[in-house]
Amino acid sequence: MSRTAFRLLVTVALLLAPSVAFAHPGHGEGGSLLAGFIHPFSGIDHLLAMTAVGLFAANLGGRALWAVPATFVAMMALGGVFGAAGVSLPFAETAIALSVLVFGFVIFSGMTPPVLAAMALVGIFAIFHGHAHGTEMPVGGSGVVYGIGFMVATTLLHGFGITLGLAIRWFDDVPRRRAMQACGVAIALIGAGLTIGLV
Repeated sequence: MSRTAFRLLVTVALLLAPSVAFAHPGHGEGGSLLAGFIHPFSGIDHLLAMTAVGLFAANLGGRALWAVPATFVAMMALGGVFGAAGVSLPFAETAIALSVLVFGFVIFSGMTPPVLAAMALVGIFAIFHGHAHGTEMPVGGSGVVYGIGFMVATTLLHGFGITLGLAIRWFDDVPRRRAMQACGVAIALIGAGLTIGLV
């Protein structure tokens, strides 16, 4: 897969997003789609983690630009299946909070691990995010449609993070590094607060 494939994924997400505007809670598949789409926006932990994945991917560049977010979405979908099926995942909320802290630290530090290592890192945490989405699926809703909803929302949040990261890369070297570090510190601090229960 190439950058073109990633752009196609984002385009599909943007094309699907308008359908959410016409979905109303409690009306069959439309309700499931809207519930799934809204869920990643319902907590600062999901918002920051998914945006951070996009920032991380933009900072790495190359094939990581699509491979890292795509891995997160795929593993999150797997976690969603586990959650919807009632499979228990110990310490899920702690892992979600910790993901925000870890992603923030990685962005702050400017680490550039190999793409496979970056994919593994985000993939592990994505399972916990997906599990949280799956366990909170509306009773009687369509799991597939609900899953599409949260996958589209996640893709949009990744896209926001990537856009922000690519914009920062236009800065000169020192301002670019400081801007990325500022983003990383802000995310990590909130992640730390989430992890110890202060946020």
